[in-house]
Amino acid sequence: MSRRRMAMSEGKVMLVEDDSEIRELLMLYLRRHRYEVIAAGDGEEALALAKKEAPDLLLLDMMLPGRDGLDVCEQIRRTCDIPIIFISCKRESEDIIQGLQLGADDYITKPFDPNVVIARVQAQLRRASASRKASAAYLWQDERLEIEANSLEVRIDRKPVSLYAMERKLLLFLAGRPNQVFSVEQLYEQIWGLDKGSDERTVMVHIRNLRKKIEKNPQRPVYIQTVRGFGYKFTENK
Repeated sequence: MSRRRMAMSEGKVMLVEDDSEIRELLMLYLRRHRYEVIAAGDGEEALALAKKEAPDLLLLDMMLPGRDGLDVCEQIRRTCDIPIIFISCKRESEDIIQGLQLGADDYITKPFDPNVVIARVQAQLRRASASRKASAAYLWQDERLEIEANSLEVRIDRKPVSLYAMERKLLLFLAGRPNQVFSVEQLYEQIWGLDKGSDERTVMVHIRNLRKKIEKNPQRPVYIQTVRGFGYKFTENK
């Protein structure tokens, strides 16, 4: 995808739907509204793509071959808090409630008007954006750690912390996306600007150094946590 098209994108949407006709229809509408679309046809593919692509929103069919949408929703909710919208032919209240209780933000029943789906996507992304902007003065703030959004100054117990450039970039990237898990490869690409030949040691050394500087106990980190089998995240729990 060209840089120009990426710049015009309203966000990255992952669509998980095993019905090829419905999938193509929704992809068409989403792209018309300038969304970057990543598509998957089953649950296993969806989980792999979510880990790799870090989408802004997930449109998820509930009934999928193999691993169903409920399981996919539950797995994704363990690692990130992106908006999730279920699309399903199930109309019973129990099914809708089950989906929402697993962490979905909205539920659309089939058959649907594609324009309604677009409106729901826009609403969820606006809500997510407003939530991020609500704490614009501080990228992060709790009783111990402060990261100012404008000056990008980092303080521990109100005292400035000296960080190297890449340490600062890594911390700002993670803290700006709380509770979202990133693989070593994703972090290397985002911070060092390379998408091939990633060096796992480079990321791990910077994570270790950051923990020494901002964690009370680097061996038991509170802020930058390891999610085994996935990567790293900046925890939102205060």
